[in-house]
Amino acid sequence: ELITDRPLADNLREIADVKRRWPDRAVVVSLMFDTRAEWNDILRRCEDTGCDGVELNFGCPHGMCERGMGSAVGQEPNVLRELVSWVAESTSLPILAKLTPNVTDIREPARAAREGGAHAVSLINTVQSVIGVDLDRLVPFPRVGDASTHGGYCGPAVKPIALRMVADLARDAGVGLPISGIGGIGTWRDAAEFLALGASTVQVCTAVMHHGFRIVEDLIAGLSDYLDARGLARVSELTGAAVPAYRDWGDLDLNYRIVAEIHEERCIGCQLCWVACHDGAHQCIHLPGEEARVGHVAPAAARAAARAHSAPAHAPYRVPWVDETECVGCNLCALVCPVDGCITMEERHGSERSETWNDRVRSGRANPPGGLRDLD
Repeated sequence: ELITDRPLADNLREIADVKRRWPDRAVVVSLMFDTRAEWNDILRRCEDTGCDGVELNFGCPHGMCERGMGSAVGQEPNVLRELVSWVAESTSLPILAKLTPNVTDIREPARAAREGGAHAVSLINTVQSVIGVDLDRLVPFPRVGDASTHGGYCGPAVKPIALRMVADLARDAGVGLPISGIGGIGTWRDAAEFLALGASTVQVCTAVMHHGFRIVEDLIAGLSDYLDARGLARVSELTGAAVPAYRDWGDLDLNYRIVAEIHEERCIGCQLCWVACHDGAHQCIHLPGEEARVGHVAPAAARAAARAHSAPAHAPYRVPWVDETECVGCNLCALVCPVDGCITMEERHGSERSETWNDRVRSGRANPPGGLRDLD
């Protein structure tokens, strides 16, 4: 997949046909060109179709970037700014700049797009990747004869990347543009999350490939029900609602505490949580009757916990228990547990007041206990 293998005249004719048939629907044309003359020419042709806007593809990470287009532009803010300014000078149509995630700081190209005259940004495009290797032929997938190359990774796996970048732009005063969220949207929940983190519209591709265009009906119905349940009259009331809660690490409460709780009535005794905690986390999950370890669980605590955590009949002697004094709330046990709701993370409120790392820095207490400064 590069730009298109169809004649440009066919695409333009069909865009015009779609707009005539559904005049009440917005039609946005995706464009990717190289020279200023080509941009000027295609913009005039797009205007003639009656389309409602253009999306400038500065995100494609394969094929076209080697030709100086796609992510080759999106990774160079100065070039992106200039190309957007060309377009802004040549058309009165609304301009969306589609951004690549293959950058260090997504705010830089977004700011450049605004400075160039873009009316909105859309993100993310696909993530540059290699999907695997044919170990019989020793050629990466997808194989093209006896060779391959990198491509763009999309779908549900890129959603967390997309959410973070959308949120970064939504809270950046230097951007200040409407955002169209893209990346792994397949359900109404996905759409709602993008909206809550600052997107005013969303785009769907991979899920349509899997399930067809009728999936849009499910997205609309589910999102509508969610808005009704929250007493929201329109989508715009959800846009950005979660942005104030998206903060830098230094502004999070260091004294906020959650611990894992294993609900015995749901436990099947697989002990995956115990394995994960012991081999990959803080070794705070133990088995019934487990002997205390030196410097870890006190014998009295182990005996009391063993008595208090009696295993249910369906999983005798296999239900683990949590030493809350050692648990740091990493959530690994809940992630590996195969039973929904068996392990939950519960808040524990202590006597310590809320305090952030930035609070400590401001008060001159930024030295971590037990750090290098405490060594002789």
